[in-house]
Amino acid sequence: MSDNGRVSSPDPTTALRPRLPSPLQEIEDDRFARHGVRLLLKRDDLIHPQLIGNKWRKLVPNLSASAGRSLLTFGGAYSNHLRATAAAGRLLGLSTVGVVRGQELADRPLNPSLARCAADGMRLHFVDRSTYRHKTDPTTLAAVLRAADAEGAYVVPEGGSNALAVRGCRQLGTELRDRAEVVAVACGTGGTLAGLAAGLAPDQRALGIPVLKGGFLAEEIRRLQESAFGGRRGHWDLDDRFHFGGYARTTPGLDAFADDFETRHGLPVERLYVAKLLYGLVSLTEEGAFPRGTSLTAVITGSPLPP
Repeated sequence: MSDNGRVSSPDPTTALRPRLPSPLQEIEDDRFARHGVRLLLKRDDLIHPQLIGNKWRKLVPNLSASAGRSLLTFGGAYSNHLRATAAAGRLLGLSTVGVVRGQELADRPLNPSLARCAADGMRLHFVDRSTYRHKTDPTTLAAVLRAADAEGAYVVPEGGSNALAVRGCRQLGTELRDRAEVVAVACGTGGTLAGLAAGLAPDQRALGIPVLKGGFLAEEIRRLQESAFGGRRGHWDLDDRFHFGGYARTTPGLDAFADDFETRHGLPVERLYVAKLLYGLVSLTEEGAFPRGTSLTAVITGSPLPP
């Protein structure tokens, strides 16, 4: 480590050895076929075994910008982003700090997601929910950095969504140019959709399925595109009916749907994002939302957490 707290770190773009472009897989599913809709899966879950899907696309630009500094980022108790950041730190030899929403969790056994973060070397710092809500306020952020003993760290926002990440996700749209009329993705913080839409051709549409409730995401995506590109890019919209109660919430019906999809197609279905996306697309197809002859691509952004 040098005097400024940085370490010599390999170029993450090459060191992490991604599989790009990710495969595009057509599947036969009668729930789409009987409505004349062709379903394709963009298998971003196969980009990297530990930096799954959009996490690779969003993290790598930030890893490059960190230039070997330790990383500090934010997430809830089931955050895929925290797990990906921890894995990247282990693979690249970088120290990582995860600021976790919920001070009450500090005295409880770690759930499998946070346990995986800790096993990958991430130092977990729990904060109360009020502090977490104000984490982007400069004064609050400075206090969190001090309390976590991470004042020199490179800060990655919750979900990894910033201008660098959005520009990284533009490549996803570029890979799908002219491959489908509609490209759909599950949305948490909105960064993937913001970049995807910017990379698609002018006659393509990006559809976001939010996995959080609250109706705030459209404004956040506009803000991210403004930050990354100077203004709105591409054709995109949201359907916020399929969050199933909010982030990390599922229902028996959603679990049954995911189990059935796995049985039909041999694809392990991640529950927090991918199951809600696929359920939403089946529902929209049955509602007649896509004209006959539509090619519809679902971006598979994650895979289930290993036991």
